[in-house]
Formats: sequence, structure tokens, C-alpha cells
Amino acid sequence: MKELKVENLTHSYGMKQLFKSVSFSISEGQRVGLIGVNGTGKSSFLKVLTKEFGPDTGEIIQPNDYRISYLEQKSELDADKSVLDTVFDGENALMQTVREYEAALQQLTIDPMDTKAQKNFSSAEQKMNSENAWNASTYAKTILNRLGITDMQVKAGALSGGQQKRVALAQVLIQEPDLLILDEPTNHLDFEMIKWLENFLLSYKGALLLVTHDRYFLDNVVNHIVELTHGRLERYTGNYQEYVRLKAEREETEAQKSHKQKQLYKQELSWMRAGVKARGTKQQARIDRFNDLKENVSTYDPKSSLELNLTGSRLGKKVLELEDATYYRDDQVILDQFNLLIQQQDRIGITGENGSGKTTFLNILAGRLPLQSGMIDVGETVKIAYYTQLNESMDESKRVISYLQEIAEEVRMADGSTASVSQLLEQFLFDRSTHGTIIGKLSGGEKRRLYLLQLLMQQPNVLLLDEPTNDLDIQTLTVLEEYIQHFSGAVIAVSHDRYFLDKITTKLLIFQGNGKIQEYYGKMTEYLAAAEANEKSAGKETIEPAPAKLEEPVKKEKVKLTYMEQKEWAVIEDEITQLEMELENIQEEMANAGSDYEIIGQLNDRQKQVESQLEEKMERWEYLSEYA
Repeated sequence: MKELKVENLTHSYGMKQLFKSVSFSISEGQRVGLIGVNGTGKSSFLKVLTKEFGPDTGEIIQPNDYRISYLEQKSELDADKSVLDTVFDGENALMQTVREYEAALQQLTIDPMDTKAQKNFSSAEQKMNSENAWNASTYAKTILNRLGITDMQVKAGALSGGQQKRVALAQVLIQEPDLLILDEPTNHLDFEMIKWLENFLLSYKGALLLVTHDRYFLDNVVNHIVELTHGRLERYTGNYQEYVRLKAEREETEAQKSHKQKQLYKQELSWMRAGVKARGTKQQARIDRFNDLKENVSTYDPKSSLELNLTGSRLGKKVLELEDATYYRDDQVILDQFNLLIQQQDRIGITGENGSGKTTFLNILAGRLPLQSGMIDVGETVKIAYYTQLNESMDESKRVISYLQEIAEEVRMADGSTASVSQLLEQFLFDRSTHGTIIGKLSGGEKRRLYLLQLLMQQPNVLLLDEPTNDLDIQTLTVLEEYIQHFSGAVIAVSHDRYFLDKITTKLLIFQGNGKIQEYYGKMTEYLAAAEANEKSAGKETIEPAPAKLEEPVKKEKVKLTYMEQKEWAVIEDEITQLEMELENIQEEMANAGSDYEIIGQLNDRQKQVESQLEEKMERWEYLSEYA
């Protein structure tokens, strides 16, 4: 059984030591998930294993014929190569044979009568037969199709960033190495592709090491978790769910150990300060013991985790409303007379096909793109924070603390207290030593965390989040989810992360392309389960949920307000208040009417009408409140 081992590995980036004297091993059949806060060195650790980076000290031990394939988080492909050439761009003989065959086939297709092309094709075909390379060619095309790439001859430079990432993924999967290393493989994959990749990796016979923010993916695929924290590796046996349980137990044990160590340290410190005059052998031994305690006292701090307890600004009842909204881009319809009412504390998840217009929709809500027709009505008190896929307005030549001080010197917290920029940075796991760091020297994940902090410091009441899980680490995502659950405003998030959507949303908008948007009340996993059941009953291979069948349970037992009922619910309390005030005015006029019985009779009739209207409104309010 082949195995890769790392012994006493130390590596630094500039002046920052990422990990020190770490040891690690991975063997055939092990599927390991590597997790840790952004900036701790996960990607650097992967690059050291692939020997792209050289360690400061330590040793990597592996067999001479050991092969590693590595999917980087941001893949750079040769823009002039076709998709097939890129996928078969491996160094082994099999990949070379397939490349030669595909090139010969392409040449023959262009000019079937060319004698040289015929000869090259015949030679390439014989070589494919002798090396039994047909399976590799079919295998590659199957993988590309499952990842949504159908045009094999298109140049890589003509693909979108997401398509290039999927081609790069296919490239490493087809090579079937001894160790497959994947850095954020689920980015730019839809739910069907993620499910296929899970099944592929579960049947993979070699070793797997992956970094991902997708907690369901970790739970379904890996059988070991390794956490990179404070420069060391902590290993847990089991999937993500088991890691969470074991991590909690470890932290409780460390907290108890830390308390005992600190108590003993305080006792020894008191003895040292007392300045004992006699310095015999026993006393010197105690001094040595004190120095040892001082060196090794636990640094465990239960509060050393990221917190988001910033307050938001006040938000009125009216937030955002779209009426007959229509928007198209070139020949593609994004919105087709779409109606949506967004209310205070709404939690809406947006997902669906790549390229169907999800980001465009957020840009419309943010006021960055105008509708071609229809209306968007924004409440007067709405203050939007838009977490885009790029770090906007981030001057990388500035220092970390200066970037935030442009927003404010201090910010009010949810409990009424105030916090300085330095305190906020520490809450976001930026040590004081990093506050003066140039932003350009931060890791990609650290920049995203800083960008998020800058947005939240502006104290918004509406959050627009575009694929936040692509760049944030699991710890940051966990706390962001907790923050959203206590956030008093509205949240609209575009994401393909099932765990994230399950945790924060109560309503889904599924963009299906060509302006078709399905509304679904419930969790993402419930929607996918319903879609899968529907697909099986229809005998289909792909997830194509039928809206009518998914909405069938709603018809049997009402669980939500219709669009018109949502509009009615938004104003009904004000209407009830107006009717009550009108009743008071009628009663006051009756009291002032004296003996004018004609006026009193008219007022009495009016009073009965208003009372009847008020009773109907109250009954209607009780009905709507059950589903609001």
C-alpha cells in the first residue's frame, strides 16, 4: 500500500511562520479533509506536498513512482489549447497516446481526403488499440459531460472562469494518481455536479486530500479531518459531523488543562517575585520548573474565535418590491414580468443553473442595473451591504487598519457598547501584529474576511451576498450564519452551498433559465430530495424538478402566503388602525351632535359599516398571521 509521509515540516511565508514541525501521512483509501481559518496556510501546505514550494525544514517521504495530481483553487489553463488537449495534458504515456489520437481525428475530420491525415489517423488508432487507451478517451469525455462541458474542441481561453475550473477538475480526475489533491473542488459546480463528484470520490481507490468550505461534501466524502491551527496539525478520525463532536470534547479538555496550568503558573510566579534568598539545589530546580511552565503554559483561549455581534441600522416595514420586473441581456431573458415582495427579516436563498442571471438579479436589487420594464420600489430606510464576488474598492497598497478606519474609528455593538477598529480586527482573528500589514500581503481568504468586516461596519439592514461560501473558511461561515440568524434586517444570498442555504434561508428562488424562476418554501436539501424523487418517478437522469409537482403539497395544506396575500399582510395592520381611528371619530361626532337625530342616525349607520369592516379585517389578520 503506497503512502506519503511528512516529518517535522516547517514553512514560512515572508516573516509569518505558517506551520512548525508538523508531521502527516496519507495512504491509499484515506479521504482527508483539510480545514482551517483563512490565512493559516492550507493552500501553502498543499503546495509543499506537491513540491511547488520548498519547506524551510522537514522531509517528504514517498515511493519513487508515486504520482500526485493537484487541482489549484484558481486554475490557469493554456488559452490556446482545446478542452480535450487540456484534459489530456498529462505527462504519462497514456495521456500522450490519447492526445495524438484526438489531434489525428481532428485533422482527418477537417480534410478526410488528405493522405497524410489518413496515415496519421491510422497510426494513432493502432497505438490506441495496442495500449488499450480507448477507455481513457471515453472516460474523459464522460467526466467533461458530467461537469457541463460539451464542446471538446473549444479553446480554453473562450471559457468562463467557472468552466475553466471544471475543465481543470476533469484534468486531474482522469489521471487517477496515487494522491489526488483538490483545493475547493465544488466552486462553480451546481448541485447535480456536486452529487456526481461525491459519488466519484467515494469510489476512488487512491488517496484523497481536499480543502473545501462545503460541510455536506465533507460529511459525505471524507473519513478523516485534519485541522491546521496555530501552526500545527490536529487530526480527527471520521467525517465533518464526527469532527465537530470530537473538537468540542478536545476544547473542553484543553480548557480544563489550561486553567490548571495557569493556576500553577500563578503560584510559581508569586514564589519567584518573593525573591527567595537561599538559592540551593532545590530552589534552582524550582526556578527551572517555573521557566518550563512559562514556556509551555497553554495558550488556549475559549474566546479566540471569530465573532459577529455588530448592530444594524433601523429598517422600516417596507424593504424591496418588484412588480412586473423584466430584464434581458442580449438574447437571454433574466426576469420576465417577475413579482417579488421582500419584507423585514426575510431570508431568501437564490440558486439554480450557472449563467441563469443570479448575480444580475442581485445587481438589480442593489440598484446597479436598471430594469427594462416594470418597477422596483425601495423602502426609505433601506441600507444595503452588497458582498460581491470581488473585493470592491480595496486598495491593496493600504494597511489593514487604515482600510477600516475610512469607515469609522469605532462601531456600536449589538449590546450597546462600542468597539474600536483594533478590537473588531481582533474579533475577526486578525492579530495585533497584522493590523499594520499591507493588504496586498494578506491571503485571498483573509482579504475576503476583511472585506466582509468593512461591509458590516457600515451597519446595513439589508444584506446581499453573492457566493459568500466560495472564499470564506468554515469557521467564518459558521459565525456568519449565526450573525444572520440574529440579524434584524433582510438577507438575500446567492449560493450553491447546500449547508449554508439550509441554515440561513426559509425561501428559495430557483433560477431555471430563460426568465423561469421557481419559488420554494423550505430547505435546500428538501427541495433537492423532492426533485430527485420527481426525477425517479419520471425516469430521468438529470435534476429537472417539475414546479407543479413540487408545489402539490402546498395545495393540499397551505403553508405560505401568496404574492397578493403578502402585499395584503404588509398593509393590513395600518388599515385596522385607520378603521379604529375612524370609529373613535364617529363616536366623538355622535357625542357632539346633541339632539340632531338625523345626523346621529347617519353616524350610527356609518358606525355599523366601519365596525363590520373592522371585524372582517381582524378575521383576515388572524388568518394571514398563521402563514406570515
